[in-house]
Amino acid sequence: MPNANANANANAQFATAMLLAAGRGERMRPLTDNCPKPLLKVQGKPLMQWHLEALVRGGCPQVLVNTAWLGEQIANTFGDVFVLQPLSIGRKQLSNSKRCSQLELRYSHEGHDFGDALETAGGMARALPQLGEVFWVLAGDVFTPGFEFTQAAVERFAASGKLAHLWLVPNPAHNRHGDFGLQTSPNGGPALALNLPQDSAQPRHTYSTIGLYRREFFKPPWCDIPAGNPQGIKAPLAPLLRRAMDNHQVSAELYAGPWTDVGTPQRLAELNT
Repeated sequence: MPNANANANANAQFATAMLLAAGRGERMRPLTDNCPKPLLKVQGKPLMQWHLEALVRGGCPQVLVNTAWLGEQIANTFGDVFVLQPLSIGRKQLSNSKRCSQLELRYSHEGHDFGDALETAGGMARALPQLGEVFWVLAGDVFTPGFEFTQAAVERFAASGKLAHLWLVPNPAHNRHGDFGLQTSPNGGPALALNLPQDSAQPRHTYSTIGLYRREFFKPPWCDIPAGNPQGIKAPLAPLLRRAMDNHQVSAELYAGPWTDVGTPQRLAELNT
């Protein structure tokens, strides 16, 4: 795996976002037989490019991308630097927000190192030495064109002391029962994400796959995988989140903007219609 300091300047040694792009995309076959799902095109652009553009607009300087299935295609497509092209209207150009026009890309090639993807928590633990104290995590196979990765959100989360902050969305047809509950704080603090039992009468919402995380979340007692995951342990993220929720360590909020889990060819076709 690349050195954490490689190609980084003195003021930004660690990636501030991790984009998950290692999945096989079984439900998208045959489209993903020869193309990794994050490179499937939505409205003329690779799916994960929508996220990269939003991260640039939010001022994010570095993104770490984990890969496995056909991961070399992702690295070959985007390289080490992603440049946001300015929007043009007539002869005028609109400047990008925060005057940021590019971000550095790094890669954690799980397929090359271990032969397969390490699942979400395993992949995040593998990448941990290259990630900052607080960092975004997002899935490369979700389409949410209006989401804003703001520095204000990062600062609020950092000040909250929580281990993770999740964005939840209304339940789509393919996940009608949702994932986590939401409890508003009576004192005006951040709402808490709840690990509700299946028979709970409280509503559950779907995890958008977008969240802010603290490095501490990937240490005991929450996570037992050593930083860097040298043994290539595969582990899902949900059990870690539920454990932290039971200890009131995860906050959350609802996101009402457009959001699609591009998990089937039909959903992809609908987005491109």
